[in-house]
Amino acid sequence: MKHIIDPLDLSVEEIDSFMDLADKILADPAAYAHVCKGKKLATLFYEPSTRTRLSFESAMLNLGGNVLGFSSAADSSASKGESVADTIRVVSHFADICALRHPKEGAPLVAAMHSKIPVVNAGDGGHQHPTQTLTDLMTIRALKKRLSHMTVGICGDLKFGRTTHSLLRSLARYPDIRFVLISPPELATPDYILDELREKGVPFQEVERLEDVMPGLDVLYMTRVQRERFFNEEDYIRLKDSYILDAQKMTLAKEDMIVLHPLPRVNEIAVEVDDDPRACYFEQVRYGMYIRMALIIKLLGLEEGI
Repeated sequence: MKHIIDPLDLSVEEIDSFMDLADKILADPAAYAHVCKGKKLATLFYEPSTRTRLSFESAMLNLGGNVLGFSSAADSSASKGESVADTIRVVSHFADICALRHPKEGAPLVAAMHSKIPVVNAGDGGHQHPTQTLTDLMTIRALKKRLSHMTVGICGDLKFGRTTHSLLRSLARYPDIRFVLISPPELATPDYILDELREKGVPFQEVERLEDVMPGLDVLYMTRVQRERFFNEEDYIRLKDSYILDAQKMTLAKEDMIVLHPLPRVNEIAVEVDDDPRACYFEQVRYGMYIRMALIIKLLGLEEGI
């Protein structure tokens, strides 16, 4: 039994195999429509989510399986004080696989230690978000035809953004990747991630101005400043509009650069950018469903019978 808690739980070869399977499903969804018949996915979401929860649920339903769970801590026995460990012990009797999101870093790991079914981390605080990373990698590979030899700009909240942490650590394992980290000093990338990049010899630069680096980027990954991660409202208000990507800034970019965003966005990407063919963040959502279908199939050991 395998759990997916950290993006580095998967080797590069395993990640590539997930994406290869997702490509097959995307090409012929009907062939996989009954793979998970009789199987159940539990979605245990202790904090709000739209895309990730619905993506997991759509993935399981598209595979012919069933879904159960809750969409907030208030709708679960957590509101009565039940621990994550006890919840997963119970859910292990009801479902075959679990996707868990929790505001506390490390909660999915605790669940995995007590679970009898595979646990997938669907986001834990400001820590990691491995399935969003799989979504990001698949989107880049599908649109750029490679996961190597490129310069990737990551912009916004790089301190609390779990999607950025997971993407940096995973993409750093591919050949000839260069990162441009764009943030105000208060929201800079954590030292432990920068140390990992240095140890791997992955080149990166930290800058504050998006305009200065736009011309050299192959991928621009925008993120929102996350209100829910701040300890006081004043800091959030001061930093929330640090970066706004608009049509004027897009004129500085390469013709084949792509713009990604894990969503939801607030105002860090102007609506006018949506019509630019380089804006790929809604297409990114579609790839997320297919990569989660592949993930479910592989973790349940159902691939051989297809």
